[in-house]
Amino acid sequence: MRRAVVLAVSVVLTAGAATAPAAAHFPEPPDAPLSEPAVGERLRMAGAAVAARAAGVTGIVFGACPSDSGLTAPVQCGRVRVPVDYAEPGGATISLLVSRLRAAGPASVRQGALVFNPGGPGASGLWFPGVGRPGVAGVTRKVWETAARTYDLVGFDPRGVGHSSPLSCQDPARHHKAPSLDPRRPTAAVKAAQRAEARRKAGACGARGGALLRNMRTADLARDLDVIRAALGEPRLNYYGVSYGTYLGAVYATLFPSHVRRMVADSVVNPDPRGVWYGANLAQDVAFEHRWADWRAWAAGHHAVYGLGGTPGRVQASFDRAMRMLGRRPAGTVGPGELHSAAVQAAYYDQRWVPFAHLLSRYLRGDDGPLVAAAAPDPGDAKDEENGEAVYLAVECSDAAWPRDWNVWDRDNERVARRRPFETWANAWLNLPCASWPVEGGRAVDVGAHPGAGLPPVLIVQSERDAATPYDGAVELHRRLPGSRMITEEGRGSHGLISIWNECVTARVDRYLVSGATGDQDVRCPGHPLPVPSGPGGARDANTGRSY
Repeated sequence: MRRAVVLAVSVVLTAGAATAPAAAHFPEPPDAPLSEPAVGERLRMAGAAVAARAAGVTGIVFGACPSDSGLTAPVQCGRVRVPVDYAEPGGATISLLVSRLRAAGPASVRQGALVFNPGGPGASGLWFPGVGRPGVAGVTRKVWETAARTYDLVGFDPRGVGHSSPLSCQDPARHHKAPSLDPRRPTAAVKAAQRAEARRKAGACGARGGALLRNMRTADLARDLDVIRAALGEPRLNYYGVSYGTYLGAVYATLFPSHVRRMVADSVVNPDPRGVWYGANLAQDVAFEHRWADWRAWAAGHHAVYGLGGTPGRVQASFDRAMRMLGRRPAGTVGPGELHSAAVQAAYYDQRWVPFAHLLSRYLRGDDGPLVAAAAPDPGDAKDEENGEAVYLAVECSDAAWPRDWNVWDRDNERVARRRPFETWANAWLNLPCASWPVEGGRAVDVGAHPGAGLPPVLIVQSERDAATPYDGAVELHRRLPGSRMITEEGRGSHGLISIWNECVTARVDRYLVSGATGDQDVRCPGHPLPVPSGPGGARDANTGRSY
């Protein structure tokens, strides 16, 4: 999945937040003086109402899914038409592909559709109904069993993604440039090359993006979500969002509070508009350093298995040695940058701890097979990955203002990277096209629901040490949504709690989805078991039995 970034306000105040824009809370009270942006939002909200009414009449004709979607019966697909620009609901339109699996339970327990977004921005959610298919086993089946009985499971490709008028900034063949350099300590020459590449990419996105590129803010995606709700025949939305999907849900709850029935926010993007999105990346860099330390401590505890070092410092030295070796002699298309990307995935999910430790250990012992198998770019993925990055940039670069002065980027990222180099510059290079983005950044939505808006209780689920969406973001969303409840998984950091089994968490999510009950107070759940290596070379996770 794409990065989903979040802001801790304390970091913003020391990381150049003077560049952050003012917030816009849409819609504004009827008697408020209307600025030009507010007038535009009023028009778009009116256009969304028109589009939703039309979709409610038309509905969705479900049938076979596209052959390249990987989805087969009983999962079905259909299309929903939405305006490119909601200020002109009678103008140009695009169609969004929606997938669905009917609820498995009897009519007496069914509660309509549960719409899912996995984040990104730029990730496809079409796969989601597959979690409820007959024959699905293991953790996935356990986590989603109750929801699959109770709801039609609905996924979709957001605007610009996959089968929904996909955006592209360049020929996908140019997307993979491997092997690549160690991103942690860039030289002046590397910085100059990255700046030039970012300007080129931003220009190419502008040249190829057309009108859709100008209408890719999170508020636009939230309006699409309401049109999908209407097309499904649902008077109110049941929604499960993960990562960036939590921010999409939070913006939806702000714009359409009375249209929400149930909403789960899992691994929460901080909605504070002062950090959307520039300061958010700096805060994410700090959190990734801590999460990388978690993996190093775990690997040190299994030195007898992997031989990477008996202390976190020695594990770091082993990783650094592998990076230097790949810098001198890449393993095919795997260089330091590709090994670093694999390390970042281990920082996202502790389900990746065993395979990453295994491939690093084997490489340092002279066997690069597991490393190449896991980290070499797959040309077959280039189209989807390039599309995902194009949408990621289109949404985040236009959601809010970004610094246009390279000196600001260089100052702030150098400040963070001096002590936290693991993710900082790699993250900066991903986002640097926003410094020269062809669409002017808007004003971030001031997420929240005022009293009497009709928003029901929202359930917030968060790991305590999540790096991609740090804990402060969940606390901030909890503060902004009156009546919400929060479940914390203690001492763990896997991103997206739907991907793991924790009885304490899952039981409460199930109860909420079935009954709407959030409980009288917030809950702290013990963390799920950390991976335990087993098998030859420690290539098996003893908890799950999965081999790598």
